[in-house]
Amino acid sequence: MKFLFKFREVCSSANLLPVHITNLQSFSFSIITRPSRNPNRKNIEETPMKNGKEKQDFADLFEEITQILGTHSFNVDTNRGSRFPLMDSINVEVGDSLDCTEAVCENADMNQELELRTTIMAEKDVSPTVHEVTQILRGREGEVSIEEQLENMAVEFDSDVVDKVLKRCFKVPDLALRFFNWIKLKNLSSVTTATYNTMIYILGESKKFDMVEKLLEEMENNMCKKDIKTWTILISHYGKSNTIGKALLIFENMKKSGLEPDLAVYKIMLRTLCNSVKSDIAMEFYKEMMSKEMEPDTNLYKLLLHCLAHSGDIESIHLVANDMINISQIPEQYVYTCMLKNFCISNRIKEALEVIKDIKNKDIAIEPEHFEILVKGMCRADRISDALEIVDILKRKNVVDKKIYGIIINGYLRRNDVSKALHLLKDCGQTLSVYTYTELMQHLFRISEFEKGFDIYNMMLEKGVELDSVAITAVIAGYVQQNRVSEAWKVVKSMEKKGMKLTSKCYMVFIKELCKINRSDEAINIYDHMKGLKLRIDDSMFNWITSHLGKNRELGKIQERTTIEKDETTLDSNSIHIEPSKSFTEHDLHRVCEIVSSSMTWCSKEESLQKCDLHITPDLVMEVLKTCRLHGGAALQFFTWVGNKDVYSHTAETYNMAMKIAGQGKDFKHMRILFHEMRRKGLLVSSDTWTIMILQYGRIGLTEIALKIFREMKETGCSPNGSTYKSLIVSLCGKKGRNVNEAVEVFLEMCEAGFVPDKELIEIYLGCLCEIGNVLEAKTCVKNLCRLGFCTPLAYSLCIRALCRAGKVEEGLLMADEVGEKDRNTLDRYIYGSVIHGLLREKRLQAALEKIESMKTVSIFPTVHVYTSLIVYFFREKQISKAIEVFETMKREGCEPTIVTYSSLIRGYVSNGKIVDAWGVFRKMKNEGPLPDFKTYSMFISCLCKEGNSEEGMRLLSEMLNVGIAPSTVNFRDVFYGLNREGKRNLAQSVLTSKWDLVSRRKSLI
Repeated sequence: MKFLFKFREVCSSANLLPVHITNLQSFSFSIITRPSRNPNRKNIEETPMKNGKEKQDFADLFEEITQILGTHSFNVDTNRGSRFPLMDSINVEVGDSLDCTEAVCENADMNQELELRTTIMAEKDVSPTVHEVTQILRGREGEVSIEEQLENMAVEFDSDVVDKVLKRCFKVPDLALRFFNWIKLKNLSSVTTATYNTMIYILGESKKFDMVEKLLEEMENNMCKKDIKTWTILISHYGKSNTIGKALLIFENMKKSGLEPDLAVYKIMLRTLCNSVKSDIAMEFYKEMMSKEMEPDTNLYKLLLHCLAHSGDIESIHLVANDMINISQIPEQYVYTCMLKNFCISNRIKEALEVIKDIKNKDIAIEPEHFEILVKGMCRADRISDALEIVDILKRKNVVDKKIYGIIINGYLRRNDVSKALHLLKDCGQTLSVYTYTELMQHLFRISEFEKGFDIYNMMLEKGVELDSVAITAVIAGYVQQNRVSEAWKVVKSMEKKGMKLTSKCYMVFIKELCKINRSDEAINIYDHMKGLKLRIDDSMFNWITSHLGKNRELGKIQERTTIEKDETTLDSNSIHIEPSKSFTEHDLHRVCEIVSSSMTWCSKEESLQKCDLHITPDLVMEVLKTCRLHGGAALQFFTWVGNKDVYSHTAETYNMAMKIAGQGKDFKHMRILFHEMRRKGLLVSSDTWTIMILQYGRIGLTEIALKIFREMKETGCSPNGSTYKSLIVSLCGKKGRNVNEAVEVFLEMCEAGFVPDKELIEIYLGCLCEIGNVLEAKTCVKNLCRLGFCTPLAYSLCIRALCRAGKVEEGLLMADEVGEKDRNTLDRYIYGSVIHGLLREKRLQAALEKIESMKTVSIFPTVHVYTSLIVYFFREKQISKAIEVFETMKREGCEPTIVTYSSLIRGYVSNGKIVDAWGVFRKMKNEGPLPDFKTYSMFISCLCKEGNSEEGMRLLSEMLNVGIAPSTVNFRDVFYGLNREGKRNLAQSVLTSKWDLVSRRKSLI
């Protein structure tokens, strides 16, 4: 073993540090999103190869693999258990998106590595002093301020007490920082490196990196030396926020400080780089780890293989695989299975076939699991004909099981080829899984083939397939849609007789389908039936029934039940449960997040959660909701599930988080249900709760509703905070739902209430005023800002920049003349780029160039803003060579292009018909940074669709999902309309399907 490490050290450790520095230069201080994981492939059955030779190579390889499978003798136990328990423990379904589930696992692992160092969550025995201080901090500030109350405590605040108090405020970083600032004035000696570490960790968790930087400067000024915990916390948080350049810089600074990174630091760095698919840098860190005799764990190996597979670095994959076998002593079969899975997930079918070939050459047993992985990968890559060839060979060997057939049927359904799916179902001669039957049945119901769907149901009964709740729900919905309500009731009764407990969701579907066909009496019968079974009936179900009855003027049918509901609600509101804050293990968090984010049905997830034997606390629920927020529907189902536990009660904070997730998924109905449920249970509805609702409605242009909620908030006696005002003003100033008069009133109210607006809010507010021509109000705002303490150059520059963006350059320059000579030079620096941008928008190139030259005379040189504006102008004027010349000059002058610069290049190239060059810039961004963000993707998609390249825009849509960016409705609309304009209606329909799939994933289905 040591010999292998030494050999690796000689071969690869000599030139690692220069690589870190080189890569660091292109990432420094850039906050980035996750790059493209998987290039989209065209949706045709056989993916075309790049050239004839490659196509022939693939054909030869595929023929060789089929010969191997055809001559190989299999000894297969069809009722097999896993031959590798290790494999089961970290199994990932082939074809499932790893973006979110891996992020959950990775964050949990990262926190586990920091657990011994930070011990942020480790508080079991809390002293009375710490408890008293925490109560003061969490209590409402009355006539006596928090600081005065703390001063009046006759206790000594030593470093241990301070550290524990901060940890108790972990979820409220503002309170923690307030106490931290007070204790520094009270007793600086109690603030140690460990205390700073705790505070930095808390701020890092809430992504307040500007405050983190201030604390680091403070440590330097106070001669408080950073220890390895400090560096590890910084690397961890910057890594989790995908600020790769900053994480690399911290790593190098740590080494310069004389501290040698340990295994935990290397694992964090490697995991961060793999998450961002920076495979080249990740490999350099991996080699450095191995040269220092530090081995990754199995999960980290798997993550590295996944990263390398998506980046196409085949050579490095084999290098890592050899290390797993030779150094870490991981079984060969497990390693090759991991390689096979990752190649299939990344649609690299040729490489997957090469792995099968290697498995055969090394005399490793070819297991049925390998066939499942390969067949599923081929089906998802739309190579069903190739998959069927393999299945035919396996059939001759009599080793095809129901999983294989289920995979093929799923592939046909994904292509909407129902006839072939049904044909295979009949010919396979096996009893398939309930999931396959249900999927086929649901598809038939969606295309109105009800009789064929019921035939599938009867087939399930004849074959003795054990039905689950999803299958029963599908059958019930099918019968009701055919107005065969009595038969739907028979299904319900028969399942109940068998002892099967149908879920609330099943009954909810039953009620909804009945309301759609105006069978309100039957819907009420279902409601009564549920009450008789003592099932939980949430507000959404009751509201659905009452809403339907109200529309049909039949509300009297349920008036008595409404009275009962109100009485029960009153009783519930008198039972207020206060759950004390409890710690939880990272292991529990990891398990729960893995289950919630998985692709299983909720019934299966619920069963898995029941088996976990969890100690559920509000802190655990909060972390699960935060981590799984992209899986909004599953996260909200988890929220409801834990809420039904007798030993657990939700807190105001968990409700706030659930409301936020529902709102982000545009599930406003569920958000309101949660709000009313929260009030009914007697939980504190704070300004934060109201702000969440205002923000979620306002951000999509429903400003009238946002204003209504704002007024209702004040009527209830709840005072708005700074975030409330900002959320409402930003919404009122937006393009959708703009209401400037209300924005002005709310802004003035905010200032009168003593809240100081931040720079972002002021820019949005002034920009809105200048766009509609209300310059007088904008100037009044500038005067108010000066009274609030803003310096004159800053206050004036914000307004002048807004005027320039609104096309009112001359008014902006006249306003600049009002500033005295003392502040004029500073003001010119602030407004330089905006003035040039405004002049070029008005096509006043000569005036802009003269302004640039005049600024040079006072030692103010062009900024990235100025250069970018020139590039945009020349592209708009079809002067491509000049635009490129400006870009090259910009780089020569040492002005680093930003994401806006690269986006302008892409837009310019596309508008001038140079699509290939635009893609070149886009690939450069992904490979070298700055990475494309949501705005870049949206701009590129819009430009491609306008130029008649909507299919390439569709490719970008898929890529956005792969990198963890949720496309907006506008993105889907641009591609959908573009494809229809180009006559590609089948592709347009698939885009619409993708949109609804995304919507359904983010919404609660309870």
